[in-house]
Amino acid sequence: MATLSVDQKAIHEVSLVIFDKDGTLIELYHYWSQMVALRARLVCEALGLDQTHEEGLKWALGVDEKAGRLRPEGPVGLKKREIVIQAAVDYLAGVGLRETQPVCSAAFERADEESRRDLGRFIRPIAGAQALVGALHTNGCRVAIATVDLSRRARLALDFLGFGDRVDLVVGAEQVTRSKPAPDMIHLILKTLGIEPSQAVMVGDALTDVQMGLNAGLKASIGVLTGFATAEQMKAITSFVAQDVSELKVLRQQNHLPSKNPSGG
Repeated sequence: MATLSVDQKAIHEVSLVIFDKDGTLIELYHYWSQMVALRARLVCEALGLDQTHEEGLKWALGVDEKAGRLRPEGPVGLKKREIVIQAAVDYLAGVGLRETQPVCSAAFERADEESRRDLGRFIRPIAGAQALVGALHTNGCRVAIATVDLSRRARLALDFLGFGDRVDLVVGAEQVTRSKPAPDMIHLILKTLGIEPSQAVMVGDALTDVQMGLNAGLKASIGVLTGFATAEQMKAITSFVAQDVSELKVLRQQNHLPSKNPSGG
């Protein structure tokens, strides 16, 4: 077990830390803006559409290029893959193109293949991610990932970042019936690893991540401000908020700090 320190608050006796991936361990906008641009280009190439429709598709999928951020309502980065594909289908239907689901699905698969060959173009780690995962592993704390991305895509990213071997389990949205903020991913992780909710902590950048941890009854849910949510939004649902994962410290179990509201909310 380990003790986590978050903004001078301690969370004791932690056996498992569950991380979101995008916006928590890797840069959110860089990853998804690149992936969405690739997907939009491949869809438009397949259908013979011009640049105007590429831009329209990127917006429909959730990228606000003018603001340099992802749209807070998603769907990309927040929703399951099939919902993101449906957003593309709906956009195309709106410009008069019907029955494009097979084309969009194929374009998404091609984007997966192309990005796999050049992961460095898409993945930038959040400062402190590798060090934190390493410290948890060294202190006997298990690590899992709960992501709306496909589990195989998440594994590729973790291996590229250099700490995939220190992650005990990856659960993607395709493995559960209900995605975040429902607790299904966490329930699957806890069951697979044989760990009680009272020994586990969730770390994520979106309100849905933190709410998932709360819905699962975990010891604590920690919000980081490197993705979707603002400090005010995070503080409304959890007392554990950090700028990024570099601010989360792993302490030796005997180095207790005064604990404040370890329930996380």
